[in-house]
Amino acid sequence: MDSTLFTFIWKHSKREQLFLLALTLVTFPILYITLELPKRIINDAIGAGPSAMFIFGVQVTQIELLLSLCFSYLVAVFIHGLLKMKLNTMKGVTAERLLRRFRYQLIGRMLRFPRNYFRSTSQGELVSMVTSEAEPMGGLMGDMVAQPVFQLGQMLIIVTFLFLQSVWFGLAGIALIPLQAWLIPQMQRQINLLNKERIKEVRAFSSEIGESAAGISDLRTNGGLRYRLAQFTERLGRIFEIRFKIYQKKFFMKFLNNFITQLTPFFFYLVGGFLAINGDITVGALVAALAAYKDLSSPWKELLAYYNQTQDMALRWDIVTERFGPKGMIDESLFDGQVNPIPHLRGDIIFDNVTVRNAENNIVLEQINLKIPQGTRVAIQVKNQAERTALAEMLARELLPTHGKITIAEYDLSKLHQTVVAARIGYAHSRPYLFNGTLGSNLLMPLMTGPNFVEGGQGKLNHSSNEAHRSGNSTDYIDTDWVDPALAGLDSADDIRKWWFALAEAMGTDEFMFRRMLNSRIDPHQHPDLAKKIVKLRSKVEARLSKTDLKDSVYRFDPDEFNPALPLGGNLFFASLSRDISQQSLASDSSLIKLLSDNGLAQQGIAISQTLIKNLYQTFGTDGTNHPLFPSVNIEAALYEKLVDIAQRRDEKGDGALTNDEFALLLTVPFAFTAEQFGDLFQDDFKKEIVKIRKSRGASLREQTSAIFTPIDPDNYLPRLTILENALYGRVARTAGVKAEMIEDLVAELISKYDDLRRQVAETVFDVRTGLGGSNLPTVFHERAAFSRASIKRPDILILDRALASHGSNQRQKTRFALRKLLPEATLIFMEEAFENPNAYDLFFEIKDGRLDGLQVKDEDKEGGDLNRKIRAISRTELFEGLDDRNQRLLAFAAQWYDVKSGYRIFSIGEKPDAVYLCISGAALLSYDSNNGEERPITVIEPGRLIGDLAVILDEQRQFNLTATTDANFLRIGAEEFRSVMKNDVNVLYSLLQKVGHNLTGTADLLRRSDVVIPQQKEAVKPLIE
Repeated sequence: MDSTLFTFIWKHSKREQLFLLALTLVTFPILYITLELPKRIINDAIGAGPSAMFIFGVQVTQIELLLSLCFSYLVAVFIHGLLKMKLNTMKGVTAERLLRRFRYQLIGRMLRFPRNYFRSTSQGELVSMVTSEAEPMGGLMGDMVAQPVFQLGQMLIIVTFLFLQSVWFGLAGIALIPLQAWLIPQMQRQINLLNKERIKEVRAFSSEIGESAAGISDLRTNGGLRYRLAQFTERLGRIFEIRFKIYQKKFFMKFLNNFITQLTPFFFYLVGGFLAINGDITVGALVAALAAYKDLSSPWKELLAYYNQTQDMALRWDIVTERFGPKGMIDESLFDGQVNPIPHLRGDIIFDNVTVRNAENNIVLEQINLKIPQGTRVAIQVKNQAERTALAEMLARELLPTHGKITIAEYDLSKLHQTVVAARIGYAHSRPYLFNGTLGSNLLMPLMTGPNFVEGGQGKLNHSSNEAHRSGNSTDYIDTDWVDPALAGLDSADDIRKWWFALAEAMGTDEFMFRRMLNSRIDPHQHPDLAKKIVKLRSKVEARLSKTDLKDSVYRFDPDEFNPALPLGGNLFFASLSRDISQQSLASDSSLIKLLSDNGLAQQGIAISQTLIKNLYQTFGTDGTNHPLFPSVNIEAALYEKLVDIAQRRDEKGDGALTNDEFALLLTVPFAFTAEQFGDLFQDDFKKEIVKIRKSRGASLREQTSAIFTPIDPDNYLPRLTILENALYGRVARTAGVKAEMIEDLVAELISKYDDLRRQVAETVFDVRTGLGGSNLPTVFHERAAFSRASIKRPDILILDRALASHGSNQRQKTRFALRKLLPEATLIFMEEAFENPNAYDLFFEIKDGRLDGLQVKDEDKEGGDLNRKIRAISRTELFEGLDDRNQRLLAFAAQWYDVKSGYRIFSIGEKPDAVYLCISGAALLSYDSNNGEERPITVIEPGRLIGDLAVILDEQRQFNLTATTDANFLRIGAEEFRSVMKNDVNVLYSLLQKVGHNLTGTADLLRRSDVVIPQQKEAVKPLIE
């Protein structure tokens, strides 16, 4: 940043400052005219005799001269005012542009701060500097040149005018100015030093407040409140003492300044009166001089204030720029501009004698020398969190090494542009920050490196962008598409969402997401395709329900029936709200209230409302809003209390006791509650009356409220119902109990049968609002979001620092296994406190006390490399990944490489199961022979798939054929060796059982979808006990 505030102002607004200076100079002649004309009016027009006068050779009377001079004075004052208005407006615009630039620079620098700087600096302090402390600088930025020149020029004009009237007037006017010019700055310097102390104390106070707010729970539970309050008292006392000293000096300075200023009129009146009495000056000159003198004090005060302001702002500038210039900032050139194309980082990662120190200069990591080959799966065991975080942040360049360097794919990591780091390195940990907005905007952040302009879309800068350019801000449009699928090697936004869903499947959260969003609402305008598919599914859902006893637990929408699960308003209009709207908003809709009144429904509605509120009051009373059942009423406590008060006053004094707003609010109650909630309160006769009104006037009512309600129709998606309720075309009864879950299962099963529909439902989680810092989401969502955000860009390097820590160890292992398939070329770096099976990774090492310890590299070129290769292949197999090291090694020792050519039959139906086969590369087809001798395919066996295991365990003949479809490589494990390992490891047996269960479930689903008739056993079945 610029060394001084004045350098910054001149550098970025030289042209504007010079224009302001020129405009200021233009005002001086006009100012002099406004001073001279009053004298001329008095002396020439009023004081002169009635004789004729000449102006520019034209003869005028005394009255004409008076009028011409007065109007000239008015024009001069008007022009001078316009010039001052223009001058002040331009000063304000210039100041705001410079302030905007300054704040943008501060934010830009903050984005380059090293991560550890935020751990030692209060965020509140940084926010305060960018906002409140930078604000006063804006005034000075516009005034830097124009203000002193304007005020000094005014003074010179006025003093010159005084000297022209009389030398004594001029001397009286400037007599005490030198004293003020020397004394006031001296005292202001002392005040500035005290202000510097005050600013430091206030910042420390802000930090303590923020720290206390962050740890308030610990303060309360550990009894530290009283001591903390004593600390605050001590800090406030120091601020008070500094303030007291400032006030003493500040107001003493003002006293001296005002006293000296008032001495000048003393001399002025004394000298002026003496000269007027002696006839040395005219009365007009004396009046003009007195008027001019009154204008002299204002610019002098402004000049003194300007000096004080420059001293104060220069002090603020030094403090702010010092705070925003910490050591270890990332070079600005690595953030500026764009990199196109963005290079990949597919290469080895090399740590060259890397050492890291913390803010206290203590060693965190020491002399790390390491090579991580491209595409490997790396396990790094680090029990110390500070060491683990430092290592992860170095790889993501959030932390720069104190000594040594890191290279990736032969690029020096410290010199890579930030765009490249952000696009090619993914970093996830268990403590991410989610920004306020939607979950989708947080997840897609890595793909939003710049706006996507269509051809010819940039065009000329609009006013907003032009101002941003002039202020040194970004000229990127915010209201354009920023998501770039190509950054992840994808073609469209739909591909991105498919990729995200694949990540969710890898995490094992796809079903959770699907079920959660199945019970959520969507905007059909935002998801038109999904809404259309759900509407189309309704008939199939109804058909399935009709074949079960679950249909009685769903209140489907029927135009001829009253629906207990709909509010009274919905039943009356046979419509559902189009958007979220509170009762207060409904009450403020005069058209709706008028509609109810015009149709004779107001009194009925009020009577129902009165009864509903009365029942609620009898149930919960005035102090029952804290009861656990109260939230089920779906009404805010404050609104409930207000409605109770309205209902009671109406009950006691009638409708006259209510205002129009209160009457309207009470009338909206039936739109909030359903018949299910109040049971017998809605009698059958009343329900029939509602249906009758609906049939006779429903179409008209819906047409008049189309802005608020969506008609309930089999072809309409209803926005304020959940996806599940839209698929059901109704609502599940409150009394459904366990059947509600069965109904959800039925709908979920139907949705899962259609390509991508299950995924589309799950994807609506992108619309969920996160809140500030992700406050709207449970903690488990945060770490899953971090994992997805790091992986969605399909990075070349993925660093997972205890990511998904809340997941079980088995699920984390499955996720890591799935990642290898999803990101086959990426270097995957896993960091944990401990690893159960280090041999499952290509590279394993541990960091102890900041040093590299226990490096294990599986080098196939060295002795034992073949065995290690087999172990690695086995450990990556889902069935075997839970085996301990010993059993994995035993299997690998017994396994043999088995290469086959395309078309080779590996085993056939009826053969004895002599081995299991683990596919390493290539592909093979599992098939069976039909009755007519044709070969029927079942599935394709791809790398990572184990086949033949069930036949070996059951020791039964092969049930299928396995034929290589390409040149393939397998690991062949003998049947006896395989069975012996299975018998001795419970975890593998359990995994095998899960696999069998999954296959059976899939077979059952296939049979159901194929509508296959299974032959039944005709023989008599013997009883279990005779």
